[in-house]
Amino acid sequence: MAGKKHSSLDRVLGRLDSLDSVNLANLVQRLARERGLFEDIFNTLQEGVLVITADGAIEYANAAAQRIVGLGSEGVAGETLWRLVPGLRASLEAALNSDPAASPVIAREFELTYPESRHVRLYMVPFRGDQKSGLRRFAAILSDITREKQTTEARIESERTSSILLLAAGVAHELGNPLNSLTIHLQLIERRLKKLRAAAGKDGAALGDSIRVCQEEVQRLDGIISNFLEAIRPRAPDLAETNVAEILAEVLRFQQSEFADRGITVDAETPADLPIVMADRNQLKQVFFNITKNAVEAMQPGGLLRIRTRADDDNVYLLFGDSGVGFKPEDLARLFEPYHTTKPGGTGLGLMIVQRIMRAHGGQIGVESKEGRGTVVTLQFPRKDRRVRMLKN
Repeated sequence: MAGKKHSSLDRVLGRLDSLDSVNLANLVQRLARERGLFEDIFNTLQEGVLVITADGAIEYANAAAQRIVGLGSEGVAGETLWRLVPGLRASLEAALNSDPAASPVIAREFELTYPESRHVRLYMVPFRGDQKSGLRRFAAILSDITREKQTTEARIESERTSSILLLAAGVAHELGNPLNSLTIHLQLIERRLKKLRAAAGKDGAALGDSIRVCQEEVQRLDGIISNFLEAIRPRAPDLAETNVAEILAEVLRFQQSEFADRGITVDAETPADLPIVMADRNQLKQVFFNITKNAVEAMQPGGLLRIRTRADDDNVYLLFGDSGVGFKPEDLARLFEPYHTTKPGGTGLGLMIVQRIMRAHGGQIGVESKEGRGTVVTLQFPRKDRRVRMLKN
C-alpha cells in the first residue's frame, strides 16, 4: 500500500514475532494505556456511541449509550439493539436487502420509556471491521433530544395559546363598542323619560325601572369584559426580587373567610428563608388565586388543602395538594387547553393563564391527579442566582 503512513504502534505490531518478553510486556502495557485513553474519551461524550453487528449484537457501548438505552451494570454481553429498541431491525434489514452491496445510513427518532421517558435521535452508519471474517459492523450515535422536543412542543403550545388569546381579546374588544353605544342611548332615553314622567304616570315609572335594569346589566357586562381582557392580555412581567412565600401568605390571609365558609382546612408551610426569585408580585397573586380557587372548588366541606415549599440548587417549588375529586385521565391531558373546563360555568381559561404566566417567569407548572383522590399542582420558579443559562452558538 504505497504512500500509506504507519504509526509507531503499527511498526511495532509489524514485527511482533521478533519481540522478546520484556518488549512484549511493554507493548501490552502501552496497548492497555491507549485503550484506557480511548475509553475515557468515549465515556466523556454526552452522545451515546454503540458498535453493533448486522444482526444487532452490541459489541461496544460507551457510558452515555448505556444510560440512554438502559443497559444494566452487567454490561453489553449478550445484548442486542433490537431488544432495546424494537423497530430498528426492520429499518436496517430493509436497507440491507434493498442493495446488499450498499452502505446504508439510517437516521431515526424514537421514544423510550425505560429507564425513563425520553426522546432519542439515532444515526447509524457502517464502518470497516474485520474484512477477513466478512462481518459487517455499524456505528450508532445516540443523542438525547428530550429537552429539544419539550422546548419545541412548549413553543408550539405557547404560540397556539397566544393566537387564541389574541382572538378572544379582539372579540371582547369588539363587544365593548356596542355596549358603549347601548349605554349612551339608555342615558338619552332616561333623560327624555324624566321629562315625560309626569304625563306617563305609573307606566313611566315602570319604564324607568326597566331602563335602570338595562343599565346595570350593561355595566356588569362591561365589567366582565374588562376583567377578561385584563386577565388574558399578554403582558410582560415586571420582575423584581420576590419571596414567593410572602406572596402566598398574603393570598391565603385574603382567602381566610372563603376557606372558613366552605369548611376547608389549609395546612401551609411558608418559610421566610426560601431563596429569592425574580417575579411580578401581581401576576404571582393571580397564579396563587387561580390554583387555590380551583382546589377549593374541587373539595367538599371538610376538605384539606396542603401547601408545601422546597428548593434545590436551581429552583424553588410550591406544591398545592387538595383532597378533591381529582381529574379523569382524559381531562388531565386537556387541562391547559383554552375553554376546556370540568366545572359548571367555568371559562376554561384559568390554568391556561397560569401556564402563560409561569412560562413568562421562566418557570413551569405540573399537575398530578387521581380521580376521587385529589390533585397536586407543582409550580417551579428558577432561583434568582440561576436564571442565567448558556445559549447554543
